[in-house]
Amino acid sequence: MANPESSGVAITHVVGARPNFMKMAPVYFALAELGIAQRIVHTGQHYDARMSDVFFEELGLPNPDTNLGVGSGSQAVQTAEVMLRIEPELLTQRPAWLCVYGDVNSTLAATLVASKLGVPIAHVEAGLRSGDWSMPEEINRLVTDRLSQLLFTPSSDADQNLLREGAEPSSIKMVGNCMIDSLVRLLPKASKPRTISTPLEQGAYGLVTLHRPATVDDAATLKGVLAALARLARQLPIVFPVHPRTRANLEAQGFSVDPSIHLVDPVGYLEFLWLQKNARFVVTDSGGVQEETTYLGVPCFTFRDNTERPVTCEHGTNTLVGRNPERLVNEVLAMLGSSSDRKSGRRPALWDGAAAQRIAKIFEPLLRTAESRASRHS
Repeated sequence: MANPESSGVAITHVVGARPNFMKMAPVYFALAELGIAQRIVHTGQHYDARMSDVFFEELGLPNPDTNLGVGSGSQAVQTAEVMLRIEPELLTQRPAWLCVYGDVNSTLAATLVASKLGVPIAHVEAGLRSGDWSMPEEINRLVTDRLSQLLFTPSSDADQNLLREGAEPSSIKMVGNCMIDSLVRLLPKASKPRTISTPLEQGAYGLVTLHRPATVDDAATLKGVLAALARLARQLPIVFPVHPRTRANLEAQGFSVDPSIHLVDPVGYLEFLWLQKNARFVVTDSGGVQEETTYLGVPCFTFRDNTERPVTCEHGTNTLVGRNPERLVNEVLAMLGSSSDRKSGRRPALWDGAAAQRIAKIFEPLLRTAESRASRHS
């Protein structure tokens, strides 16, 4: 399904938030090696330089061709602003394909606009499901997959989800995990954070990252998890890079934090990789961290009631503890007290650093066909 009015831009990538950048980078580079014309549209959903600019720099990506500058806002406001601002971009450029990533509001908004304009859509990280309709991300995933013509999945459970929902089998392409591509490429460059004065030795600290509204917007939940972390900090110091949303809630609630929990500003991608690789354990509510710790073989404890990445629990090093502070403490202490010290895990199939090359190989004949059709119409 090529767009006959394409301006010559083969693929427009739309990214808006920190996890999107790591997923898009390897795809961009793999397509660039084939000489395919591309544009990067940054919606500005993550606009803090610590959550955006530094990732483009460390990933080696060029500056976005367009930054829509939508900023923060409610789900409806953010989605609507992206839709309003991306429509002129797509009308002007008319890419042969739109490539979207993950499950953020920017992904849904760009998909809705492209679908109505007749621009074919490829979804990287398709098919993930948590089964939790209270999560805005779940709605974003479902709608994006329904409207996409190419569904690039990271694991076999995603394939099964899509088939069960009636997706066209030929549209489903299991390629592996693009976020792992970025990890594999940049792990040798990972470096200890310069802004953390606390001495950090391998295996001598726990790492925490919490940012989801269900975790940090509810005062009782946030208070409970802080109390649990304080108990764990009696065993090991904890490093906690604080997401801007989380810090705002900590300050608004006036919560005091145990001094053994070292609150630090968000760190760059390379520094966060170093922190993950060398942590004794990780506590998170992030999807991407569940994947990265599985690849790295680091025990991960996910403070959520469900996960759209069950492969990290079934095959990897992830343990889903629910939003249950007591269970979190018990699970981590049990791990620390075990002789093996680590949950046995293995890397899922195709999490090998070559997912983007598989995507590029799938795209290449489709784009050549689009070019041929365009030349016949010119």
